[in-house]
Amino acid sequence: MHNLANLENIATQVRRDILRMVHSAQSGHPGGALGSTEFMVALYFDLMKHNPDAFTMEGKGEDMFFLSNGHLSALWYSVLARRGYFPVDELATFRKINSRLQGHPATAEGLPGIRVASGSLGQGLSVAIGAAIAKRLDVDKTIVYSLHGDGELNEGQIWEAAMFAAAHKIDNLIATIDHNGQQIDGPTDKVMPLGSLRAKWEAFGWEVIEMAGNDMQAVISGLQLAKQKCYKARPVVIIMYTDMGYGVDFMKGKYHWHGVAPNDEQLLNALNQLPVTLSDY
Repeated sequence: MHNLANLENIATQVRRDILRMVHSAQSGHPGGALGSTEFMVALYFDLMKHNPDAFTMEGKGEDMFFLSNGHLSALWYSVLARRGYFPVDELATFRKINSRLQGHPATAEGLPGIRVASGSLGQGLSVAIGAAIAKRLDVDKTIVYSLHGDGELNEGQIWEAAMFAAAHKIDNLIATIDHNGQQIDGPTDKVMPLGSLRAKWEAFGWEVIEMAGNDMQAVISGLQLAKQKCYKARPVVIIMYTDMGYGVDFMKGKYHWHGVAPNDEQLLNALNQLPVTLSDY
């Protein structure tokens, strides 16, 4: 458990990690990663029951997390490293040949914290539901979390999974939608308008919570409320409102930064907006 100031300091350092990793590789997806930082930091450093020192693929007796929008890998790797799953200096190998830190999370390299390869959008909710069912069969009263992009909701498999979860009362599951209104080809309202996400998920039989995703206290409160809603015969979804590229003024709210690496000048500009709070790797 960390206090609010400590969590905010960790989030700032994680943002520095993301920018430096993507810049070094000249490849990656900084926009959504920067926008979802508070969520991931709050989850791993405050809300989730897990043990970095004894990671297992089965995750029995622990909460589990699945990153469906796997292109946010730089964020997940930074949080896992800062939380103690593997050495922080390994972040320097991001997207390099023979690195365990692939562009999208993968399991072949045996990186602690990763339980399934992800990045083929739309699949993560189905995986999370499967893990939640396994916990139910094991009488394991912990929670499965997943994170999804709003553009990812264009995928039909998401809605098939949503129907299944409600029909089978998968109530040990909290899915979160990073609703930043941007995707790789432009604003979501222009690519494929999503309409009211609350109305959609409620119509599919889910308990819906909305929260501001770039306010650490709001994220903690939202996740705590979601946990209270578990084990009440309905799956839970959080609609999390964020800004793509949050923390860097020239990236904020711009879909162009979905999958573009900053150049040297842009990196320096961005890092000047994010002071070192722990230590750079």
